[in-house]
Amino acid sequence: MLRVIPVIDVLNGVVVHAVKGNRQKYQPLQSVLTTSVNPLDVATVFKRQGFSELYIADLDAILENKPNFALYSGLVQIGFNLLVDAGITAIETAKKLYSYGVSKIIIGTETLPTISFVNEIIQQISAEHIIISLDMKDNKILTPHNFSDSTEMSELLKQLCRMSVTDFILLDLSRVGSNEGVNIDLLTQISTILTHNGNGGRVYVGGGIQSLDELLSLKKFDVLGVLLATALHSGKIDINTLKQTGLLF
Repeated sequence: MLRVIPVIDVLNGVVVHAVKGNRQKYQPLQSVLTTSVNPLDVATVFKRQGFSELYIADLDAILENKPNFALYSGLVQIGFNLLVDAGITAIETAKKLYSYGVSKIIIGTETLPTISFVNEIIQQISAEHIIISLDMKDNKILTPHNFSDSTEMSELLKQLCRMSVTDFILLDLSRVGSNEGVNIDLLTQISTILTHNGNGGRVYVGGGIQSLDELLSLKKFDVLGVLLATALHSGKIDINTLKQTGLLF
């Protein structure tokens, strides 16, 4: 069953509209769903609509190493299964996220210090609570400037699969907030590599989703979940329609 997961991007403590990864140009959220830019308020709207999962891109943590643990705790208390990208670069931060009740800890390649770091976290927390985000821009994997491991997609995925990683996100920052559609070529490439590695790797997709028809078309790729923000806040994908098509239950 394809899961639709709303996304909240937080920068300087407020919800922002993410567009193509150009973070210096992100503006406070404007939404047909709410007039608030407070993360807890926006999350509460999603909860009332029936969503049980929520993805938080904590840009204050990713850019400034300032995770908002109080926010994560508040969202868990609202009742969400929480997926959080807090720019993890330290084992202790990952363990603290887990202790605050975060369901899935996102490790993004954009901030990944080394491939072996993933294995260290898995040894401390377990693979079932980890999702690797393949942070892409202009069809290239984003990594820190001092990243010394392979950034070739096939080799990177093979190494991660050997570590028992099963869940991945294709996050195409070039398409986030753009309504340009999913990068099907990249999705096909990743799905093929995971199939050939035989570990049953599952993929979430984020960036560019523009319509309900596109959502439904992703089923043929066995996509596990779709991360949505702009399409929900603009009203292009309607909550009632998601319920009628069985994508929100």
